[in-house]
Amino acid sequence: MSVFSSDFAALPLAPELLANLDSLGYHAMTPIQAQSLPPMLAGRDVMAQAKTGSGKTAAFGLGLLSRLRVESFRVQGLVLCPTRELADQVADEIRRLARSLPNVKVLTLCGGAPLGPQFASLAHGAHIVVGTPGRVAEHLRKGSLELDSLATLVLDEADRMLDMGFQATMEAIIDETPASRQIWLFSATGLQGSGAEGIRAIAEGLMREPVTVAVGEAHDATTIRQHFYRVAEESARGEALRRLLLQFRPRSSVVFCNTKRETDEVADALNEAGFSALALHGDLEQRDRDRLLVLFANGSVSILVATDVAARGLDIDALDAVFNYRIAREREVHVHRIGRTGRAGGSGVACTLVTEQEDYRLARLADFLGETLETEPLPSRAVLERSPVTPAMTTLQLGGGKKQKLRPGDILGALTGEGGIAGDRVGKIKVLANSAYVAVERDVARAALDRLCNGTLKGRSFRARRISR
Repeated sequence: MSVFSSDFAALPLAPELLANLDSLGYHAMTPIQAQSLPPMLAGRDVMAQAKTGSGKTAAFGLGLLSRLRVESFRVQGLVLCPTRELADQVADEIRRLARSLPNVKVLTLCGGAPLGPQFASLAHGAHIVVGTPGRVAEHLRKGSLELDSLATLVLDEADRMLDMGFQATMEAIIDETPASRQIWLFSATGLQGSGAEGIRAIAEGLMREPVTVAVGEAHDATTIRQHFYRVAEESARGEALRRLLLQFRPRSSVVFCNTKRETDEVADALNEAGFSALALHGDLEQRDRDRLLVLFANGSVSILVATDVAARGLDIDALDAVFNYRIAREREVHVHRIGRTGRAGGSGVACTLVTEQEDYRLARLADFLGETLETEPLPSRAVLERSPVTPAMTTLQLGGGKKQKLRPGDILGALTGEGGIAGDRVGKIKVLANSAYVAVERDVARAALDRLCNGTLKGRSFRARRISR
């Protein structure tokens, strides 16, 4: 029996925060929250191991908000994340947690976005900054970001940031923080993996007697079914992948490739075969990357073909399956890949293609995992007669966003008002600075597009178009 209480009310949190947690559906703490929040709220440095999907963002988000002096518009909390996508997701979650507190300002500072608006936002003050190491360091150098009032620094997915070469940048940022600040370091691999040495350096040199919190693996054999399939020769990989996709028929899956070129080739081949796939890699412009991720997250595309670097930090809910086109070059990366499915208590499938020439990698991986990994035959070629899964949703894009004062509720209202489509046929709505995306079920896409093109939102007309097949 756990010695940790799972009741949020057992924590010294403000009544407003507790009431908001209940309204958000947070009725009991997850293991990482139950173990990390008490020392964080007690003023301790914390080093925690927790997988994506374990509730870590809510854990450190509540910790940050509990220490906030709302009347002071100076930066009191800083969260460093490996990618812009993760930073956006973390900032959104902290804003949700802060809904019951008056006028809390959470600002994102990430590369890929223009500096000018960030300068202006910083000049108006912020309570919490969430950003990527490179852009945060740039603002510190330019003097636009000051950390003299910082109470807490959070290093989210610290192992990923170290893998991406940010150790020196992270240490330079920490050097700019007051000696009195707390540091909360969250890592998926703890002290095992390629980032272990850097994590130890931060813990030993920059943290004060950190409390170590290690929650058991978020995924095990009961949540992820892992398969290794024998591929006869290199040229047969493409057909092998199609057989697996047609056998398991996932509504949402990621295919991991080891190179950018292979990512494009695999996505093109899948689309030619009738599947719905998009390629994600580091050569994409940020706006194209944003659009692609919206299409995948809202169910308008069923397969994301990605490199590991491009997929880092992505928080993708309800992923049914992961496919490794090849075994990952690093054994730790394989663990990160398969950990993207079967999250938060759900079940998932992880399939890896292996040729005879890769058997040495399979043996090394088996040794790393401490398991016996056997290959199995591919599904029969008869599955190739099946039709690929068609995504349930399609996406419409509007030519207006936050700067035009549009909110998700405005778009939903325009679609479902008198004579409109049913609300349960509208999916995710994402509003960005100057554009917005809404997912609708495929058979009502034409009617939804007509409503947006011929109606008004906030008394104005906006252009709208369909951007998925």
